[in-house]
This record gives sequence, C-alpha cells and structure tokens, in this order.
Amino acid sequence: MKVIALEEHVLPRDIIEAAGIDIGLRANKRAAQLDEMGEGRIAIMDAAGIDVQVLSALSNNVQDLEPARSVDVSRRINDRMAETVARYPDRFRAFATLPMTDPEGAAEELERGIRDLGFVGTMIHGQTHGVFLDHPSVRPILAAAERLDVPVYLHPAPPPAGVRETYYSGLPEEVEACLSTSGWGWHSETAMHVLRMVAGGVFEDLPNLKLIVGHMGEGLPFHIDRIESMLTPTIVGNSLTVAETLRRNVWLTTSGYNFATPLKCAVDAFGVDRIMFSVDHPFANSEQATQFLTVAPVSESDREKIAHGTVEALLGI
Repeated sequence: MKVIALEEHVLPRDIIEAAGIDIGLRANKRAAQLDEMGEGRIAIMDAAGIDVQVLSALSNNVQDLEPARSVDVSRRINDRMAETVARYPDRFRAFATLPMTDPEGAAEELERGIRDLGFVGTMIHGQTHGVFLDHPSVRPILAAAERLDVPVYLHPAPPPAGVRETYYSGLPEEVEACLSTSGWGWHSETAMHVLRMVAGGVFEDLPNLKLIVGHMGEGLPFHIDRIESMLTPTIVGNSLTVAETLRRNVWLTTSGYNFATPLKCAVDAFGVDRIMFSVDHPFANSEQATQFLTVAPVSESDREKIAHGTVEALLGI
C-alpha cells in the first residue's frame, strides 16, 4: 500500500541560526531530525513504510518576524525545501512557508512557491500577533490559495503570552507547557480558529478555499453536532450551516493520533473521504503511525483512501 505522510516538519538549522531565531530545540534530537532533509530522513521513512513526505517548515517563529526579515527567511527556507524536493522527487513534496506579517508579501511568496518551486500548498501556524485568518488583512493570502487551487494547512502554534498567563499559569512548568500546547491548548485554539473563519464568512467569500487541519480534526469531529445546534443559529448571512461549511471546505489528517476512537469519530463526522494520513515527524513516531494505519478499523478501500488516495487527489500528486 502506498503511504503519503502529510504533516512532516523540517527546519534548516543554518538558516534559523543565521536569522538569530531561537526555537528552543538547540542541541536537541528533534532539532537534528528537523534539520535532516536527506538520506537520514528517508531511512526513517523506509523503516516505517512511508513512500512520500510532504515537507513543512516548523516556522511559527519565522511567520512572526517583522515583515522584511520574515520575507527573507521564508524565501530561504522555501528554496531549501525546493532543493530537497528536486534532489528526491519521488520521496518529497512541500508546503510553502509564508511571511504572515506581510500579507501581500505572503501572497507573492505563495505564488512563487506554487508556480516556480512546484509546491503543493502552504502551512500557516495559528494566529500571527493576534491576527487570525478571518481578519480582512489576511484575505489576499487565502484568495491566492483559492486561485492557485492549493490547500492551506492550519497548524497549531504556541499561545500568545496573555492567553498562556490567563489559562495555563499557576501549574508546574512542565505541566503548563504541555497543557498549553500538545496536551490541550493547541487543539482547542486551532478548532476555534477554524470556527472563526466559518463565522467570519471566509468560506462564503472564498467557497473553493481548501483548509486542512491535523490531529484528527483538532476536536471538531467530536463537537460538530453541538456546534451546529448552538453556533449556526447565531450566524446571519451564510449560505451554508457551520457543519455544511466544515464538511465542504475542511480536510483532516491523523497526525499524532494513532487511536481508533477518534478515527471512528472523524469518519462518522466528516466521512472517510476527508481524512488523510500524517505522522507529525519528528514529534511522533513514524513506525507507530503506519502500524496503526494497517490495523485501523476501516475497510481496505477506505484504508487506501486515507493512506494515499485522498491526498493524491487534493494535492495533485
């Protein structure tokens, strides 16, 4: 069975260090794995039975930079990913990194990534200095994605300092760090971000915009019926309900969720044709992810859709 992994991160160490960015992973095994964009990465893929990774830079620090620096660093990261794809065209594709503090520059960089570098979409890491993707200033980026017919992968990012202080402070440091990110905060904020886009009319203005969210839907599958009954009546002017919009414009990946219960929930809520395989390398184990894929409680034809069929259609791979 062909397997394509959709949320697989990189971060070229030399580019980040030259830009003076501290990502908090220095001398860490994961930092080395993020920096590895060649044979070492392919060896991990081969051991797990993964044929293709769609590379994405772990670039929330980059998208937050002041505009000129963000444009420069984003371009350098994208060029490096493009070099990797060109060197291993059968093993890698890539999502563009965008300088979100410069929306016009970000739209231009997305255009360059798709037209010139052959990328298959973009990954955006949460809000940027409090600006979510429903804000009018961001619309040129989303309009470019719709026009270019490529998806936006909305990935979590650490919460703003004020949110972290209000919601997560007063706990042991390690607990606070986890609860505010992978233990809860990332998922709830990303789900809320998607709902802001629906409520803010983004998908009314851009009905063909394609949005991907990871972690088995960031909680949206579990909550979709409650959201539909409570939120939909408050939104005036949308042609579709909240649930109808989500099922039309949003795709989910399995990244980091190698569990049967959330997969069943996602299939029931969104349909198997909206679910795609991911690992979340290097923050999750590739072999564990593919092992779960082989035994996941779905039919063999649906397993093929999750493993490669849906992403091939969505990204044109």
